[in-house]
Amino acid sequence: MFQLEARPVPSGAMRLLSPVIAAVLMLASGFVLFTLLGQPAFKAFYVFFVQPLTTLYGVGEWLLKATPLLLCSLGLLVAYRANVWNIGAEGQLVMGAVAGGGVALAFPDAGASWLMPAMLVAGVLGGMAWAALPALLRTRFHTNEILVSLMLVYVAGLGLRFLVNGPWRDPEGFNFPQSRMFHEAAILPLLHSEMRVTVVALLAVLLAALVWLFMAKTWLGFRIQVAGQAPAAALYAGFGEKRNVWIAMLISGGFAGLAGVAEVAGPLGQLQPSVSPGYGFAAIIVAFVGRLHPVGAVLASLLMSLLYLGGETAQMELGLPAAITGLFQGLLLFYLLAADLFIHYRVRRSVRAPMPVLKEATR
Repeated sequence: MFQLEARPVPSGAMRLLSPVIAAVLMLASGFVLFTLLGQPAFKAFYVFFVQPLTTLYGVGEWLLKATPLLLCSLGLLVAYRANVWNIGAEGQLVMGAVAGGGVALAFPDAGASWLMPAMLVAGVLGGMAWAALPALLRTRFHTNEILVSLMLVYVAGLGLRFLVNGPWRDPEGFNFPQSRMFHEAAILPLLHSEMRVTVVALLAVLLAALVWLFMAKTWLGFRIQVAGQAPAAALYAGFGEKRNVWIAMLISGGFAGLAGVAEVAGPLGQLQPSVSPGYGFAAIIVAFVGRLHPVGAVLASLLMSLLYLGGETAQMELGLPAAITGLFQGLLLFYLLAADLFIHYRVRRSVRAPMPVLKEATR
């Protein structure tokens, strides 16, 4: 028989290496998967992981998909370090897109310089407002923020579909469920003329640095981490739990909302029934693969973006199903969790004690 035994001191080096180990195991599993699907493994690897980055346009698409993943994961890692489990970044992203897109639609002919900043602020506030709902329910009624934030994802999606099918539908859009195209002043500038990635990619990297400063160098960041790692010590020090929940949820919601408005004001240019292929959910994996650290989140978002881009290329070049992207994402998370398990626990063989032998009673 075998049993798990907690390690006295988990290895810090292995904790940093575990994402690399998980990525290598994911690639090894992909080799087997491609073989089982009847594809030449090395050619499939090239198509999935190398070919998307061989052109300038492909690099732009790589950075474009990494941007919302990074923004959402930055907010989530702050919440998770505070032991606040926001699972609804996808819904907060959608509401940020709705709020920012609503500003653009409210001023369809505005060419003023204030329009884009107003859209970005509205997007952040929209995401924060949606995140405030689970924060309010947890602090007031002790509900589980995991369930509430997750259910609100579907409410946000249905609200967006109602708007683009109803009051915000483009009257000249041939009855398609979409809003009018935004004014030129409501479109984010591009980093390069041959790419679709916008300046928000640079903003996301800057925000990653600011999140690191916030968590490592500020008093508020310190109290958030203490509340997450040692709730009893935080309570003894007077760090209110309710305040920490509100701060964590609003920060994570604001980042997700910014990601949402960046999508509709960037590559989409309008509101559509779906503004995200699941960036908010994938950002949860990004946050944990990045070890809840801003620098790790930057690297993990690039890896996750490559999985999205490689999946699309594999569909076109090899005829593989769209689910291949989700499969690789799931494998990455599975191997990461498995690696973390063996970092904190070790397998020991348990020896059963021999059964006591009953002596025959003497007559």
